[in-house]
Amino acid sequence: MAFSIDELTRKAKDVANKAADKTKDAAEQVRINVAIAGEQKEIDKNYRAIGEWFVSEYEGEIPDAVREAVEAVNAAKAKIAELENSRPVREETEPEAPAGKKCPICGAESDSKFCPQCGAPMGE
Repeated sequence: MAFSIDELTRKAKDVANKAADKTKDAAEQVRINVAIAGEQKEIDKNYRAIGEWFVSEYEGEIPDAVREAVEAVNAAKAKIAELENSRPVREETEPEAPAGKKCPICGAESDSKFCPQCGAPMGE
């Protein structure tokens, strides 16, 4: 059973075409998934805006159906505030002067044998 070059070329083209079709299908699927995720994010953003408005508008009159969720949000906000207040305070300090020798040529400081600016020997 001998294969001709033409038949082998035809089969290679068929395989390449099938692979290209599968790649196009996969790319389209990814594009659709990304679009769906973007729309879902938009929905979530709008639901959040509705919820924030509702809670602020009816602060003292929250219905029992959403009371637990509102209390959970308020507890999480209190925890965030507590965590933010527990952060260590960073003191502003002046940067330390670089330790090292002063270049006799350009005046740059370094602890290496040669100046990083001009390449001159730093000396002892």
